[in-house]
Amino acid sequence: MTAPNPTKLSAGKTPRKRRLHPAWMVAAVAFLALVGAAGFRAAPGVLMVPLQQEFGWSTTVLSLAVSINLVLFGLTAPFAAALMERFGIRTVTSIALCLIGLGSALTVFVNQSWQILLTWGVLIGLGTGSMALVFAATIANTWFSKNRGLVIGILTAGSAAGQLVFLPFIAVLAQSPGWRGASLLIAAGALAVVPLVLRWLKNSPADVGVRPYGAEEEQPTTAEAAPVADVAGVEGTEGAKTPNAAVRALQVLKRASKVRTFWALVAGFAICGATTNGLIGTHFIPSAHDHGMPETTAAGLLAVVGIFDIVGTIASGWLTDRFNPKVLLAVYYQFRGVGLLVLPVLLGSTVQPSMILFVVVYGLDWVATVPPTAAICRKVFGADGSVVFGWVFAAHQLGAAAAALLAGYIRDTTGHYTYAWIGAAAMCTVAAVISATIRKDAGKKEPVPVDA
Repeated sequence: MTAPNPTKLSAGKTPRKRRLHPAWMVAAVAFLALVGAAGFRAAPGVLMVPLQQEFGWSTTVLSLAVSINLVLFGLTAPFAAALMERFGIRTVTSIALCLIGLGSALTVFVNQSWQILLTWGVLIGLGTGSMALVFAATIANTWFSKNRGLVIGILTAGSAAGQLVFLPFIAVLAQSPGWRGASLLIAAGALAVVPLVLRWLKNSPADVGVRPYGAEEEQPTTAEAAPVADVAGVEGTEGAKTPNAAVRALQVLKRASKVRTFWALVAGFAICGATTNGLIGTHFIPSAHDHGMPETTAAGLLAVVGIFDIVGTIASGWLTDRFNPKVLLAVYYQFRGVGLLVLPVLLGSTVQPSMILFVVVYGLDWVATVPPTAAICRKVFGADGSVVFGWVFAAHQLGAAAAALLAGYIRDTTGHYTYAWIGAAAMCTVAAVISATIRKDAGKKEPVPVDA
């Protein structure tokens, strides 16, 4: 005898309201996945000095490994977004975490510089690229009809939380027993999340028979409100198959490149990447070490950046739901530029109150740019928003890669990082101006050209 279906309701009875929408469970697991994937983001700055001491490699060589990682991190993002649409969020996320774990674990066997380029650069770059911030945008756009800015802010904070969780332990392990133990910690952190992803990270609301959070009582009237499968699934409503992930990502890029707002976001986000992952994330600890500050102390300061990053990004998501995102971007970039301009005079062998103030302000601003940028992508490009954000994020990582490599070269040729910090401050002013001049109607959907 067939068991009664608990989802069917008797006539005249009111459906029982769920206490917790499944979207929040998906968001929680996505947060943990981002934490696990973020372990390597904290590693290069801490491990750079120990690797130099053991193998004699230059700052430029290790910066090149980080640059390869950042380039692949960025270029993989738009294709990962399309892959998630085609094969599902859960599958792509699980493979990405395994790549990060494999790359980190294999690092313990390196003894030549090309091997660190392969592990730090290629393997971890591909893995982290598939778990880039576009992942947060995809989760928010797929599972949430309201509070998207807040959700993107919370998920983006997962990367900061990963830095916060791993950085102090990586710094301690790098001292004793050594950098290899730190690498294994990163691998374990990434792999530990995989079972949770396989069990709880559902691909779409349709998988559990619900609508996106906030849309339970609505009918989808736009592509943005429609289920993901109808927008970019393997098969559309009329049975026509969508292009594969690579083709779709390139088609979206072709359409987006005809819209001026896209290039404004690309330019601003490239500078954002240069001044976060590229400079502070990679070179703050070596620069502090140059001024006589112990590596563990400098790592602790970056961990504080991670703490305030969580606060700042969630607050930015809340603000994005309420204020013009282009104004927020301009303010964020200008504040960051001021901080970088004064950083050279703040660095020293001990931590002064002025350095604490810098860390707090920079932490609040670290990736506060993500929620407003993702919001503009969604509002301007509609159903293509997640993939467009992937391309914008690719520019973020290309900027980070260029800055990481250039700063390493500046350090090797001049003996200090001062010119790198001042140049980055100037770039932030450029980003602020570009953001302020984004079209006034960027909050409304622009007519995106459609290929014939």
